[in-house]
Amino acid sequence: MKLVYKQLQTGLICVIALVLLSACATVTSQLDPPKINIEDFRSLPTEGGAPRFEITLRVINPNAQALDIVGISYSIELLGRELITGVSKNIPSIGGYSEGLVTLDAGLQLFELLRLLASVGSQEDGPLEYRFLAKIDFAGFVPTQRIEESGKIAL
Repeated sequence: MKLVYKQLQTGLICVIALVLLSACATVTSQLDPPKINIEDFRSLPTEGGAPRFEITLRVINPNAQALDIVGISYSIELLGRELITGVSKNIPSIGGYSEGLVTLDAGLQLFELLRLLASVGSQEDGPLEYRFLAKIDFAGFVPTQRIEESGKIAL
């Protein structure tokens, strides 16, 4: 009798756990990824170190709920070489169906710049290919979003 009761109790706990897990899956809504445009890119004054940049992004929220961003990690590549990287955690909330400006500080990777300059001389003339990559972490149950924007810069 105790064995049957124990099996019944275990089965009931498993069913309750499955119901709770499926309920949690419906709580995390499917979000459209935010659209990100580079609004401004400027050099910051340095004191003997590697060059630093300030990047202003326009973040467009195409969702009804606000985006409470915990942090962003990002990189900018030119011709397949990761030249500029950075992270930021001081990001304002962006309301539903609205946009906001986010200012990020970034650093230049000098060795990658030297490799890029060495390889540019051996390549054909043409546009420079760039790629902006970002990983955006949100507060709560919203899944992490990864964003990639690429294009060409005519010289």
